[in-house]
Order: sequence, then structure tokens, then C-alpha cells
Amino acid sequence: MTNFKLGKKQTFASSSCDVQPTSMMEPPSSPMNLNFVKPKEQVQPQSAVNLPHGKSSFILPNSDIDELLECPVCKNAMFPPIQQCPSGHTLCFSCKNKVNNKCPICRKEIGHIRCLALEKLAASLRLCCSYHCLGCKEMLPYYSKLQHETQCIYRPYTCPHPGSDCPFTGDIRELLSHLRQCHKLDLQVGSTFNHRYVKQDPRSVDNCSWTLTLFNCFDRYFCLHFEAFVLGCEPVYMAFIRFLGEESEARKFNYCLEVGGHGRKMKWQGVPRSIRTHHRVVRDSHDGLLLHRNLALYFSGGDQKVLKLRVSGRIWKET
Repeated sequence: MTNFKLGKKQTFASSSCDVQPTSMMEPPSSPMNLNFVKPKEQVQPQSAVNLPHGKSSFILPNSDIDELLECPVCKNAMFPPIQQCPSGHTLCFSCKNKVNNKCPICRKEIGHIRCLALEKLAASLRLCCSYHCLGCKEMLPYYSKLQHETQCIYRPYTCPHPGSDCPFTGDIRELLSHLRQCHKLDLQVGSTFNHRYVKQDPRSVDNCSWTLTLFNCFDRYFCLHFEAFVLGCEPVYMAFIRFLGEESEARKFNYCLEVGGHGRKMKWQGVPRSIRTHHRVVRDSHDGLLLHRNLALYFSGGDQKVLKLRVSGRIWKET
């Protein structure tokens, strides 16, 4: 596979000679041309670069690659089979029907011409990840780039707040600022916690979600979720912890949750899930402390008109 170096065109200054200072008392040994002309900047031409394996690569700017392999209809990268009209204009196969088999550039009939040359060129490319500016150093084959970017650990995180479909994305530092300022979440320092949950009219359980607080421990960040939903025909409550980071890092930690009352306790121990995993996926897999409404009301005590649950827990790191 051929490596492509991406970047802007570089300019180089050329000079015709090096002028050495001469003494005014000693004439120069040979006549000098005193009419100096300022050297012009020369643009390095795009040329083939010989590689060790005998193949060649071209130095192409990002903009040239984007323009060459971008579909003029959907503006996405093109993948085989790349279609071509009789005039040489290209577009992706999925957009062929969208334009009624007419070239969007020259309006000629597209037919069934496939641009094999462009497909082979794309196969020889190695491109940097789109998240290069965020820290990813991978150089990827053109046809593997999109698949990598869907799993790249440097891709931005989506907002983990479950109460709304928040469109915010960013890194961990930006997420923390967003959660505290926009969603008004508290940040607790320490690996142990004790929270009280109160709900009016516990007999009515609608699907709803809450993030009670954020935790900072072991130089990492976690968030505690509490949800109420209907499982089958029975209302249930569920608590679980998610990790602000990658799944591989989340597996290094454990946590336990505990709820109880009247001399009885119910305990859950598990591994926090990454915020890469949507909270509904965690909920639907029952990966947390699951509490049926009748048991929750028993733990709550009182006249059962108000649900009062105290959820305590601890986070620790595996050694």
C-alpha cells in the first residue's frame, strides 16, 4: 500500500550564488555582476516520490484529496463502485438514482461506467484520522478510515446527561464544564457517597431519568444515574454508575450500590459502563441495582405517599 503525505504545498527559496565580502583595497580576481535579482519563490511541483518497495506516492494537499474523492451530490467520500459519466465526472453509487441517472455536472446520461482508476487511487491512499487535531496519530488506508473513526478513542464524547437528548459533544474537560453549568450537576470529591432520592406520588411511574451527581476519585470522573421505568407491567427503579472515559479504562474500576430499610438491605456490585454506551443500553441490560416499586416503598416506609430512598455506595480501583 502506498503512503501519502498530506499537507499544504510548500514553497522554497532559491539563490544563484553566495556573495563573499571583498576588501575595497583589493579588487576582485574576476568581474562581478552587481545587478542582483531577488530570487523568485519556486513552488515545489507535485511529483512522484520513490518508495523502498518500488511504488510511488504523490504529495497531495488535503483539499485536493477531498475534492477528488468527494461526491458532488451528497458531499461524502466515495467508495466502490464509483460511478462516472461519459465526460469523466464522478459520483457515488448511492447518489446515482437520486439524480435520475443524470450527471449533476454536465447532465449527460451516466450509464454503467465505473471509475476503476479512481478506486485504485483511493486504495493506495493512507490518510490521517479526522481526529488528528485531538491527538490521534493513526495513518489509515482510505477504505478503513471511516470504520476507524467510528471507534477512535479521540473522537468527542456526547453529553451523558440522560434527562434530555442534549446535542453537546466534547472532551472530558469540556463535558464536565457543560454538565455543571448547563445541567446544574454537583461535583463530589471522594469514592464514597450517600444520596437521598425523593419522589412524590410513587404510584405513578413514568419513564424518566436523572443524573444525581458527578464524582471525582482516583483522578477520574464518574456519574451516578437513577431511573424509573416500567419493566413488563411493573414499575421499577434502577441505579447505576457510568465512567467518563473509554470502556477499557472503565474496566479498571468496581463499584457497589446499597439501599435498604427496616433492618434489610439490598446490594449491587458491578463494573461502571463507559459513557460511550448509551444509558438506555445500560438500563435495558439491567446492569445495575434494580428495585421493584413494592420493595422500594417498603424500604421507604411511612404512609407510602412519598417515596424516600437512600442510595449509598463506593467506587474502588482494581489492583
